[in-house]
Amino acid sequence: MAKILIVEDNVDTCEALSEYLQEAGHEIISAYDGTEALEIFSQNKIDLIVLDIMLPTMSGLAVLNAVRKTSQIPVIMLTALEDEYTQVSSFDCLADDYMTKPFSMVVLGKRITALLRRAGVKDELNIWKYGELTVDFSGYSACNQNGKIDITPKEIELLKLLLDHKGLVLSRSQILNRNFLSLGITLLFHIHKGIIGCRQALDFLAFRYFLWYNTY
Repeated sequence: MAKILIVEDNVDTCEALSEYLQEAGHEIISAYDGTEALEIFSQNKIDLIVLDIMLPTMSGLAVLNAVRKTSQIPVIMLTALEDEYTQVSSFDCLADDYMTKPFSMVVLGKRITALLRRAGVKDELNIWKYGELTVDFSGYSACNQNGKIDITPKEIELLKLLLDHKGLVLSRSQILNRNFLSLGITLLFHIHKGIIGCRQALDFLAFRYFLWYNTY
């Protein structure tokens, strides 16, 4: 996936963003002021920046101007400022998108995906890590701190489907319509919003039991 720089001086917001985007498969680097952001940007190959405006040391608009001197990577402004002047100024400085706080993590994730796609950054999730769990979707395998996990390809594909629609509610019919009828799976449950993205770490074997307990 992509290497994303989050520039946000609020620690809680920065950590929440980092957690959400890491679970989506991205590599995250965080900066808490404008000067630090430019230092990190100069030392790393960044694919996209999520940029606050009201920052210590230098504003987000100043950071954006500096970035645009050398790069055209996607930049999303994420700020509490809602006034028209600031929004227009951001786009005049060549911001790619603008979101105001409070914001939806799901919508932000979709906007990031769209910008990365336009920028030509590959968006295929092949390896997913969650705590001690690692899932290889291309190799149809999974392991944790105790070694390889016994899991079927159908379970892997179902997990991939849930991750691809992270933060959304999928009904039984929606799941069945996405090539699972051909696999002979009849699912009798609705996926609760955010089950994959929830902050409470899920034990993989318990999650597998949840799936198959409601399946026949």
